[in-house]
Amino acid sequence: QGAALGGWLTVPSSVSAEIMAHAGFDWVCVDMQHGLIDYAQMVQMLQGISSAETVPLVRVPRNEPGIIGKSLDAGAWGIIVPMVNSQEDAEAAVAACRYAPLGIRSYGPLRANYSAGFDYFDRANREVACIVMVETRVAVDHVEEIVSVPGVDAVYVGPADLSVTL
Repeated sequence: QGAALGGWLTVPSSVSAEIMAHAGFDWVCVDMQHGLIDYAQMVQMLQGISSAETVPLVRVPRNEPGIIGKSLDAGAWGIIVPMVNSQEDAEAAVAACRYAPLGIRSYGPLRANYSAGFDYFDRANREVACIVMVETRVAVDHVEEIVSVPGVDAVYVGPADLSVTL
């Protein structure tokens, strides 16, 4: 398949999100961790991204089921989870991205039903990407356990925090 190329959004603008989505990237990430974007702005940005074939991702501020679920309900097709330092952290991230029996995600895909279709629930556990960030010395020490967790679809190496901890 080759590498998937993406863009990164840190400024809250649905117009910028729409432009990036039409720029030819495979995916575009709305950054709620370090960007200036709040939840309501993220929803508008996901609406802009959905005007193209580009996969919408959201980097959430933390490994917490509530914001992960809300981001997926809003129409993200993948979640980037920061500061995953252990197998337990990775398991928690996967669980937050998956409906029962594979996880703990609460059902309420308000916008996802409209942007992805009313068969969203039937597809979500297979198609939503759970991407964990390895960005500390501790995470590097546990990377084998982290990547072995079923449901971890990709690993994002966070160079800034990793350089601080190394």
